[in-house]
Amino acid sequence: MAEPPERDPFPEFRLDSDAGATFVLESKGKWWHAGFHLTTAIVGPTILTLPYAFRGLGWGLGFLCLTVLGCVTFYSYYLMSKVLEHCEKAGRRHIRFRELAADVLGSGWMFYFVIFIQTAINTGVGIGAILLAGECLKIMYENLSPNGSLKLYEFIAMVTVVMIVLSQLPSFHSLRHINFASLLCLGYTFLMVGACINAGLSKNAPPRDYSLEPSGSSRVFSAFTSISIIAAIFGNGILPEIQATLAPPATGKMVKGLLMCYTVALLTFYSAAVSGYWVFGNNSNSNILKSLMPDEGPSLAPTIVLGLAVVFVLLQLLAIGLVYSQVAYEIMEKQSADVKQGMFSKRNLIPRLILRSLYVIFCGFMAAMLPFFGDISGVVGAIGFIPLDFILPMLLYNMTYKPSRSTLTYWINLSIIIVFTGVGIMGSFSSIRKLVLDANKFKLFSSDVVD
Repeated sequence: MAEPPERDPFPEFRLDSDAGATFVLESKGKWWHAGFHLTTAIVGPTILTLPYAFRGLGWGLGFLCLTVLGCVTFYSYYLMSKVLEHCEKAGRRHIRFRELAADVLGSGWMFYFVIFIQTAINTGVGIGAILLAGECLKIMYENLSPNGSLKLYEFIAMVTVVMIVLSQLPSFHSLRHINFASLLCLGYTFLMVGACINAGLSKNAPPRDYSLEPSGSSRVFSAFTSISIIAAIFGNGILPEIQATLAPPATGKMVKGLLMCYTVALLTFYSAAVSGYWVFGNNSNSNILKSLMPDEGPSLAPTIVLGLAVVFVLLQLLAIGLVYSQVAYEIMEKQSADVKQGMFSKRNLIPRLILRSLYVIFCGFMAAMLPFFGDISGVVGAIGFIPLDFILPMLLYNMTYKPSRSTLTYWINLSIIIVFTGVGIMGSFSSIRKLVLDANKFKLFSSDVVD
């Protein structure tokens, strides 16, 4: 059992002197609200990237990695919820990942390490959500007006404006109704699966090639990049913040939320990966909707089906962008005790509006300038989600509960830490390598997303 620190190493972050955090992370939610938040954070339109991830793995290894990473993340999030409950019972309730890590591990540098990782994740997800939303709008536009003159960056600008408006919703808890849209992933996934099956059985079905890279080294790099993408798809960098939205006591509620989330994940991840990779194989795009609408030849799916799927994707992308930006807003809006009157006071409304707007504009600008959706997913997965979701939770659990070295739990946790430390290092190298190689394929503010 971890002993409480003798002194508070971060007094400025205490709940009683942290009006901004208390306001942003209101603790009023039910378990199904946590389920909505978790589903939004994990089961998002990045599932449209799964067939692309299978390109570097093939059928057998693709299924294995998808299953293993799913099991490990569920186990990881369960352990983290137990650590959070343990700390709360000991009188140390944590509403931030970084404070939990600093408390349990007893190291000040860990606090700032987690801030860095969370910032990388939140910014990467924010950029990716805006980029994918802009691409979806472009797909719809090109289908309605094939000779239209609007470019990708113009659609990204439109999405950015909408996100600026929605970013003014004050708290995580206030997103619970918007995050109900996370269940729309069932809608667009089944639409996409139906469209892929229809395309695979049609007379215009594309040729299928499931072969891997001919070079051994290229095959290894592609495999680790694909694993990093799947890690990003399963990743959730804000679980403590989500658990903090639950009305106390939180015991057992997060497990129900996780079961709800992973039920949806089971239905969507496997069906999207199988149907998309079956039809397009090594020609799978980082956005499978784009594969269904090739630049040359007829569309492989009815326009109404693709249009409805795009609408569902857009709605959930807005929810995802809002969920992950909450942690960034909370960091920017950390308030001291003298402003407990609330974030909507005249004194704080304008700074909040400016800070949130600038953050969204930055994400939108980066999405328009550097349109690398698949590559961004790989880098964020390797550098952000793997250490945060596949390594730290096991370490936190072992440090908190101190299981005996003779127990299976201890060795399972240690094995996961060792294996995914290696995977994270290799994934970071291979993902950044691919990003550098793909840099030759685009120009700034390109109208096409680079795969």
